[in-house]
Amino acid sequence: MSRKPQLARGETSRTMCARTLVRTGVDEKTGEVLTQAVLAERIGWCSDLVAGMVSVVLAERWNSRDVKVLASGVDEVGRNLPSNAWMALRRLGWSAAPPEGVKVNDRIVRMAQEQAGRALRSVKWRADVVLGVLATWPADPSKRTPREWDQVRAAICGGEHLPSSIIKARTRQAATYLQANGCLPVDVFELEGTPKVARLLLLAACDGQQATIERSETDTGQALLRLQLPTRPAPATYRDWTWVACPIALPPTVPASAVLHQGPGVQVGCPGS
Repeated sequence: MSRKPQLARGETSRTMCARTLVRTGVDEKTGEVLTQAVLAERIGWCSDLVAGMVSVVLAERWNSRDVKVLASGVDEVGRNLPSNAWMALRRLGWSAAPPEGVKVNDRIVRMAQEQAGRALRSVKWRADVVLGVLATWPADPSKRTPREWDQVRAAICGGEHLPSSIIKARTRQAATYLQANGCLPVDVFELEGTPKVARLLLLAACDGQQATIERSETDTGQALLRLQLPTRPAPATYRDWTWVACPIALPPTVPASAVLHQGPGVQVGCPGS
């Protein structure tokens, strides 16, 4: 969910991010004040549901073919893919679903698709670098000749501007794989395997039916984050979800005139994630 401020003639906007801590909350259905431990537990249940769906999507799509399809920016009929990762995955028909018997709203699924889509988009650059390194494997991985350096840079898009440390790091990674398996990996997906999934909630993929954030009307240094959280680890019905209101103290770097919104990077993380 995002809102663009109305600018007067000659004005311009500036976007900034701020890190804050959520320490307590109020269950709006029961009126119960949630301690930090209870709130963290409920956020953890929600993030575990999201992480489970992300893991399934990544396990299915963590390969060069699907990553290339997503990175191409167009679907099977040539239409441009949306910039939002969750919308792009839906355009491609890459669905996500909770475990059988678990009930979540569509915004929870959106967060899972957004997180999975971002991971799949981000790996394309690493995949290209690794392919260039493997295609021009040097005679001595610990020390390339000047000619071998020219070859590996030519094999990577934009390789002429790539720091040598990155190529060296990927070479060491592939050399370790070679020593352990007796052969080079086919690509980065074989080299790294499916990544671990962080326990977080990407609220940027949601709208007001899952999360809202508003500045306090009486104290410009305070804000209120409201989000739906499960009341049990495996919610079986929508009755197992309730709205939780979490007061937030804004850091002094956030101006009183700033408009709060859930931009591309807004997320709620869990302790230990």
